[in-house]
Amino acid sequence: MRMDVIPAIDLRNGRAVRLFQGDYNRETVFDDDPVAVARTWEAQGARRIHLVDLDGAREGRTEQAPLVAAIAAAVNVPVQLGGGVRTMEDIDSLLDAGIDRIILGTAVVEQPELVRAACLRHGERIAVGLDARDGRVAVRGWTEDTAVDTVELAARLAGDGVMRFIHTDIARDGAMQGVNVAVMTALAEAVTPIPVTASGGVTDIDDIRAVAAAPIEAVIVGRALYTGALSLPEAIRAANERVHAE
Repeated sequence: MRMDVIPAIDLRNGRAVRLFQGDYNRETVFDDDPVAVARTWEAQGARRIHLVDLDGAREGRTEQAPLVAAIAAAVNVPVQLGGGVRTMEDIDSLLDAGIDRIILGTAVVEQPELVRAACLRHGERIAVGLDARDGRVAVRGWTEDTAVDTVELAARLAGDGVMRFIHTDIARDGAMQGVNVAVMTALAEAVTPIPVTASGGVTDIDDIRAVAAAPIEAVIVGRALYTGALSLPEAIRAANERVHAE
């Protein structure tokens, strides 16, 4: 099965940025026009685009709905969004606005009933985002740590109707230190056959190949694409090697 390579666009104050390990004080602005960035990734072969509303994640409410709707309208590939979505009204509104998939993170810990209801109503259009620091789930834009074990939570959620997980290793995110494949694999094996997307730490083509060798559905790539350390077409070709090896 082909592994997707999904380019990320992190949104803050209307711009495309990247944070270092989720630290809002360590921001790099890469582009003032996120819509143009999305079109670029589509032109380079992306089959899906990953958006994060960083303002929404920290504030606990959707902050950039018009911008994410504009991005979704500007491309012909599906767009998924995480960050600050904490109500069914926001979920419904964003899906109606053209977002293909909503990622729930903080709500998984603080509003489990919302997650269950959203999964029941929208099925595969809902994904659970498990953002972890040292194996424990972090919430509210990664600004608060919890004592919740990531793998144990994922295993419980697997029985609650969740149809897709996205796991982010915060310590690796934006740090260009490589992917923690062992952690991603452990989570994927705990929730089999529910698909898992890996995020955090992709640095070069070797990371793409390493993730492709694991039981992972897709990998999200951010900073490495923006700095030029990795090209999207190159990453897609490396991901396709898994298909030829099977």
